[in-house]
Amino acid sequence: MESYGIIIWLIVGALAGWIAEKVMNFNTGLILNIVLGIVGSVVGNLLLNALGLVASPSIIVQLIVAVLGACVLILAYRAIKGRG
Repeated sequence: MESYGIIIWLIVGALAGWIAEKVMNFNTGLILNIVLGIVGSVVGNLLLNALGLVASPSIIVQLIVAVLGACVLILAYRAIKGRG
């Protein structure tokens, strides 16, 4: 892994989480934004793989995938919370 790899990963995760937070009107803090973005990236890539697609490794494409994945996570959270 490159020396800046983890830092870039955290920055992209935080940015993706923040964008998803604004799009979905879901108030969170910085740490949860980072977690949402990073986990959203994994979820987004898994969903693409399930559809038989592979996302480009470029930062912009991965940011978009992470935002979409984070939005899916927020939707899932709201669906589960709404049942309780």
